[in-house]
Amino acid sequence: MNTAKNSIKMVSAGVLSALLASSCCIVPVLSLIAGSTGLASSFSWVEPIRPYLIALSVCVLGFAWYQKLKVKTKPDDCCAVEVEPRFIQTTTFLLIVTVFAIAMMTFPLYAKVFYSNDENQNISIDSSSLSILEFKIEGMTCASCEGHIEHAVNKLPGISAVVASYEGANAVIKYDSTQTSLQEITGAIGTTGYKIISFEHKK
Repeated sequence: MNTAKNSIKMVSAGVLSALLASSCCIVPVLSLIAGSTGLASSFSWVEPIRPYLIALSVCVLGFAWYQKLKVKTKPDDCCAVEVEPRFIQTTTFLLIVTVFAIAMMTFPLYAKVFYSNDENQNISIDSSSLSILEFKIEGMTCASCEGHIEHAVNKLPGISAVVASYEGANAVIKYDSTQTSLQEITGAIGTTGYKIISFEHKK
C-alpha cells in the first residue's frame, strides 16, 4: 500500500513540476483566451528555474517508470490473492501522465500556434509615413510571449509588421504613423503585462 501511495506522489510531483516549468508560456495563452491579457507576464519569474523543474520532472517520472517496470518477486504465500490495481496505479495511467508532462515541458516549442495569424501584410503604406520603432521589453521568456505581443499590436490599424523576440528582449514594429501613434502601440504592448524599458525610432 505504501509503495502505491509513494508511486502516486511521485507521479503527482512529476506532473506538477512539468506544469510549473511551462507556466511562463501557458499563462499568456490562457490569459489571451480568458481576455485577461495583463496576466501574461505574471509567471516570467519561473524562466530561470525552468531547466531545474524539467530535470526534476524527468527524474521523478523516470523513477516512477523504473518502479513500474522492474521485475517483481512473487510472494512466498502460494494462496495470496492478487489485488487488481486501481487505474491510477496502472501502466496506462503512467503513460498518459508521461505524455501530458512531455507536452507541457515542450509547450514553448509550439506555443505560437495558439495565436491567430493576423498580420496586416496586405496594407499599403506610403513610404513617407512609414515609421519603424524598436522597443526594449522586459518579461518575455518564450515564443508564447512573442506571439502575445505580436497579436496585441497587430490589432491596431496601420501596422505593417511586428517582430517580437524574447531572446533579444525587443519588438520591432513597422507602421503607418498617419494611422497609428506611438501612444497606441505603447498601450497595446502594455495590455500584455510586459514592461517597456525603452524605445527608439529606427526611421
